[in-house]
Amino acid sequence: MNTVVARKKRHYRVRKTVASTTGRPRLAVFRSAKHIYAQIIDDGQGKTLVAASDLKMAGKVKAEKAFEVGKQLATAAAKKGIKKVVFDRGGYLYHGRIEKLAQGAREGGLEF
Repeated sequence: MNTVVARKKRHYRVRKTVASTTGRPRLAVFRSAKHIYAQIIDDGQGKTLVAASDLKMAGKVKAEKAFEVGKQLATAAAKKGIKKVVFDRGGYLYHGRIEKLAQGAREGGLEF
């Protein structure tokens, strides 16, 4: 099975149970071959509250960039008063860059 198809199947399966509530928006992660993106989404309104990516970071290993994206996202979320989120790994395995992003977000003050 194609890896993209397998990821999408996992993502649809996870999204059946992972949804934001009024007090806990969803932290969604997208990982491409070169970059990583994260955003905090209010599913009730269908709006992105906070977003961060590694597009403008240079000179680091991808895992370090992912950690920094998590910290940036947590800092921006704290400014908007968001402390608790639901982690949506987007069908990716909780390993490598996804894990580093989560560690950075937790270190930055987000709870999930």
